[in-house]
Amino acid sequence: MDNSHLFIAASAMVKEGGLGHSIAQLPLVGAAPEWMSEKAICIGQYFVASGVFTVFGVAFSMIEETKSHKLLFEGLEEQGLGKWGFTADPYEIASMMIGHIDKKRKELGFHKARERVLMDMADRREMEAKY
Repeated sequence: MDNSHLFIAASAMVKEGGLGHSIAQLPLVGAAPEWMSEKAICIGQYFVASGVFTVFGVAFSMIEETKSHKLLFEGLEEQGLGKWGFTADPYEIASMMIGHIDKKRKELGFHKARERVLMDMADRREMEAKY
């Protein structure tokens, strides 16, 4: 499956929507909760390299506490990219995803409830004319 349309939309959100300066600042999460094939790791790494936190439900075949493990699970995020998360527990996957989204929403400053304003077409045209 081609995921490029997702990143085109995310890039447009950053560029046009004023939501941060990179995809890594958006409240986005990728998830591969079940093993499908080796390709899932490649697609997940594409997400991570694009700035998206990605949770994987099957263990990586790498040794924890190595430089490679630390880079994938911590270091890339410190460099302004995404990072990997891992757990086999579906409830913990959901918790990790929600926690990350909440963190990014808070960093962007739209975690607080606001009053919703319904707009008719005339209001929308007026708003578009200003920009």
